[in-house]
Amino acid sequence: MLSTSCYLRTWERFISEGVLDSNRLNKRIMESWHRCKKDQVNPYLNKGKHILTSELLDIQKEKNSFLLELASPQLSRMNQSIKESGMMALLVDPDGYVLSLSGNEKILNEAGKINFVEGVRWTEGEVGTNAIGTALKTGEAVMIQGTEHYSIASHKWSCSAMPILNEDGKILGVLDISCPVEYSHPSMLGMVANLAYTIEQEMGVRSYKKELELIQHSIELAETYPDRFFIVCNHKEMIISASKLVRKKIPQSIGMALADLLNHGYRIVKENLLLSKEDNRISGKCLFLSENHAHKTNRLFPASMPSEVFDFKGESGISESFQNTLQKMKLVAPTEANVCIFGETGVGKELIAMAIHENGSRKNGPFITINCGAIPKDLMESELFGYVDGAFTGAKRQGHKGKFEQANGGTIFLDEIGEIPLAMQVALLRLLQERKIVPIGGTKSISLDIRIITATHRNLEELVNDGSFRQDLYYRLNVYPIHVPSLRERIEDIPYLVNYLCLKNDWNIPLTEELLKRLKDYNWPGNIRELQNVLQRLTILLAEGPLDYIQVLNSMHSLPIARHDDIPSLKEGGKKCIKGNELSIREKIQRNLMLEALQRSRGNVTAAAKFMDIPRSTFYKRLHKYGL
Repeated sequence: MLSTSCYLRTWERFISEGVLDSNRLNKRIMESWHRCKKDQVNPYLNKGKHILTSELLDIQKEKNSFLLELASPQLSRMNQSIKESGMMALLVDPDGYVLSLSGNEKILNEAGKINFVEGVRWTEGEVGTNAIGTALKTGEAVMIQGTEHYSIASHKWSCSAMPILNEDGKILGVLDISCPVEYSHPSMLGMVANLAYTIEQEMGVRSYKKELELIQHSIELAETYPDRFFIVCNHKEMIISASKLVRKKIPQSIGMALADLLNHGYRIVKENLLLSKEDNRISGKCLFLSENHAHKTNRLFPASMPSEVFDFKGESGISESFQNTLQKMKLVAPTEANVCIFGETGVGKELIAMAIHENGSRKNGPFITINCGAIPKDLMESELFGYVDGAFTGAKRQGHKGKFEQANGGTIFLDEIGEIPLAMQVALLRLLQERKIVPIGGTKSISLDIRIITATHRNLEELVNDGSFRQDLYYRLNVYPIHVPSLRERIEDIPYLVNYLCLKNDWNIPLTEELLKRLKDYNWPGNIRELQNVLQRLTILLAEGPLDYIQVLNSMHSLPIARHDDIPSLKEGGKKCIKGNELSIREKIQRNLMLEALQRSRGNVTAAAKFMDIPRSTFYKRLHKYGL
């Protein structure tokens, strides 16, 4: 916990000279000041900058409805005491947005002068060292007073904040109590800590009640289906109850993870979601099982998760990370919510989007996909919105239906949405609001009935912060985010993915334990796409005769995606590559990503640099460094 004094001259000297007297400041505040200086936060900022519109604030509140539901009664209970103390209480979400303020009217009016209001973003990156932002950054309770704040906007304030943690230890939000410095009291930090703990306890009570409800569900199911195999799982997919038949076969089933139980030779034949009576939210699910009599224990391929429940045309494997992704897909597919898929290049984002479409109500409609990073800026408008006959020189006589119109009645998948130019962002925002388009050269609007799914390998929040992506569009598209894990995060799925890719492509590669171990030991910067490339290469080499797989893999410099001699435009005049064992892990990953980018761009360095999202000059320097 942080509670210390700081003199104005200490702040002035640090701002003007970068010199900091370590005896004057608490270590955590010093660390925060240095972060702010590094991130070029304006120390002379006199008010908060980014405030959500009422519409966007409503969206943000909806995203954090559980936090508001838990915290509001506790804040109401303390409101009178906070008012009389000349203070105000704030509830802040994990992104740093103020969701609610309450307390002394006079203090609230003073706070409004620095834009310390509902909807403002009060993070370290926005307004420098402050109790809310620093609590979010460190995950600790913090009290910051006067000129301990980095920006002058908060120099007259004393603030105490504490994170609210969920059952998994992740930050659900932050509680803050603030007041002018002259009203500050040491008890502020205790008050806010007590409130936060009370909210966390309420969360625990609710969780316990939900588990009791699930157990009651199982008792009812046991009476209704005495001769069926079934289990009841909570929202974390941990088994909290099981039928007598399951317990007899697997006595340790209670408390077991769902994925582990399925490895004992069961498959899911039916899934029922269970709703809490208290808040009507999903609290768990009941899974009816059948014994997989064809199941045989295999050291390389234990039973993978079944696909009957959700139609996914890929390999889901057994990893917890991808099962979480799959669960999110299952929940959102039947809805009409806009989905934004985040993940590295090569993880299969389009496959995820396709699965959401095919398991939703629009599955019989079109699924149109477009890569926003691959369309020249001057062609994007006509590609997305279409044009009428004679709209411009060279236009087709019959005109052209844009991608949005082609997707009418179905789903449009906008891949690499982070690459869309600002002018098109405005047009896309208007389309989302009005659900209509006017083709280029046209006068009549066309109504659209489409679902929009987007994807990106970039950090959209960073793009919003640097001004290259509109904040209002970000919140419109990012209603339901889905993270797709990298192959590094699901190493245990590699045997299943290898088996799936070989069967799908009719590649006859003997899958030995030694080969799979070698594949598991690699870092896979290119993810599943890179794995597919390596398997294809092994298949091609196998056609020439018997093969020592391990020797071949070792000769690929830790499995690079493509060697420099695979790229025709780089064959001549290139230097000899640096040997794999001379590179650090980071350099190997960097080199492999470059080779993949060059392969995708057919040796075009400018395009390859764009694929990697780095300046062309940096790409050339690395070409020279790695002798490419």
